[in-house]
Amino acid sequence: MAIVQVSRITHRKGLSENLPQLAGAEFGWVIDDRKLYIGNGTLQEGAPAIGNTEILTQYSDVIALADNYTYKGEAGGYTVQTGPTVGNPIARSLQSKLDDHASVKDFGAVGDGVTDDTAAINRALYQLFCRETNSETRRSLFFPAGTYVVDDSINIPPYATLIGEGANSSIIYLGSTATGSYVARTADSMQQTGANIGTNGASSPKNVQITGMSFQTDKTVSAFLCEDVSGMRFEDVAFIGPYARTDLSSAGAEISCVAMSSTASLVTANIVFDSCKFSNMSYAFDVDEQVEGITVENSKLNTLYQGVLLGAGTVVNGGPVGFKLVQNLFDQIARQGVLIGDVSNNMTGYNIFLDVGTNFYGGDATPVSNIIDIQQDNNVSVGDMFERGEANNQTLARINVNDKRVFALDKGERYKFGTYVRDAGEVATITATASETAIFTVNINVTEAFNVKYTYKDDANAVARHGTLNVVAAEDPGDSTGSLTYTDDFIENNSAGLTLSVDQAGNVVTVNYTSTTNGDFKYSINHLG
Repeated sequence: MAIVQVSRITHRKGLSENLPQLAGAEFGWVIDDRKLYIGNGTLQEGAPAIGNTEILTQYSDVIALADNYTYKGEAGGYTVQTGPTVGNPIARSLQSKLDDHASVKDFGAVGDGVTDDTAAINRALYQLFCRETNSETRRSLFFPAGTYVVDDSINIPPYATLIGEGANSSIIYLGSTATGSYVARTADSMQQTGANIGTNGASSPKNVQITGMSFQTDKTVSAFLCEDVSGMRFEDVAFIGPYARTDLSSAGAEISCVAMSSTASLVTANIVFDSCKFSNMSYAFDVDEQVEGITVENSKLNTLYQGVLLGAGTVVNGGPVGFKLVQNLFDQIARQGVLIGDVSNNMTGYNIFLDVGTNFYGGDATPVSNIIDIQQDNNVSVGDMFERGEANNQTLARINVNDKRVFALDKGERYKFGTYVRDAGEVATITATASETAIFTVNINVTEAFNVKYTYKDDANAVARHGTLNVVAAEDPGDSTGSLTYTDDFIENNSAGLTLSVDQAGNVVTVNYTSTTNGDFKYSINHLG
């Protein structure tokens, strides 16, 4: 019915408990709730229902009123069918819809780079993941882009899922004057840490996922502690410390991007770091305690004193086992990229090592350390690639296996197995000459005795020779008590006219030839440690 005349405005006021049925178009002001209502009118007048309709004000609970949200997905050009039939869609309250995800700002965090958000973040983690064991209450905790300053450690309980907007956008930051020992650490279901984990009936840390965030500190402490945790995944997460490159000529306070600890009954295990960044610390990892099944992959380790140390100190309960470093980039690391100490069953594979082991002077500069240093049996390095060239490799080997029972494939050019080293096969072109001509050189800093397996072929004259050249260098070329010795043992189908000779100048041994024929000389150098 059209409004044809406004004759008067009627209104009432009172407490919410006394709100009556208002007449049609009559206003009612509820004093205690500060809400405004209008009467619907009668059915005869055309009202769909008898009652009062709330007029929205700043004090109205809009979310409670919106109780019929239905997903439509109209961007595809049609309305998605959410229910069993088109006419029976699934309806949810707006509150239910918004509760699918929780923002840390819902719990009071600010993320402005100034406000201390420690209590708000820990409160959010407790309310979402600690109060109830019902899995339906565990919502992902979202960190909108911002810098969340913390004064103490963030305690991350079991089943927590933390999601940020990228490692460069969602940052948890511990300042230089903060009281916390870490930016963040794993905790049990009561957010207890350290020796208290698992006490008072709490369950141990497990099944944690963190994506798209940074843990940064200007305090000389490790950024993150994985403690007594089983099952954890980091993806696109940065761990950044306080050190600049100029601070890293030594290990400094020996802090790590990620520290790890275990107890005999709660072993830290099954952790994956994928597409992460580790920088500006003494180490990315320095692990002596028992941990199992740790994988670091597709990540970048840079601006460190050393990269990854496994069992380099006092080993506890066997130390790290199954620690895998795969397809990572190591760059600007003053000393070793990987040092595996008194532990076994760990591996590196298909990593790229650029400026590592040169004290930041450049990838092929004069080295100050090995790049990979393996000091115990039963570890593996395979398919790793290095910027350090062959000349500097002879000064300090890219991979040092310390005569241990270790398999190492060095840059595709040689493999090492314990004390046995074999270089990849090479080909040299032999041309007829009466003058001694060098084929290759060997530095006795690498080996003082070696043999060369070789095959020589002159197809034009149907000549083939197969032999072994055995060489023992003079340990001290200036010492008259020792001299260079070599033998050439071979068989051939016809006279090749090839003569091999060996000479030594200082630490360099040169293998030469003279020949009356032309052909290809294929060879591989073998030596023991």
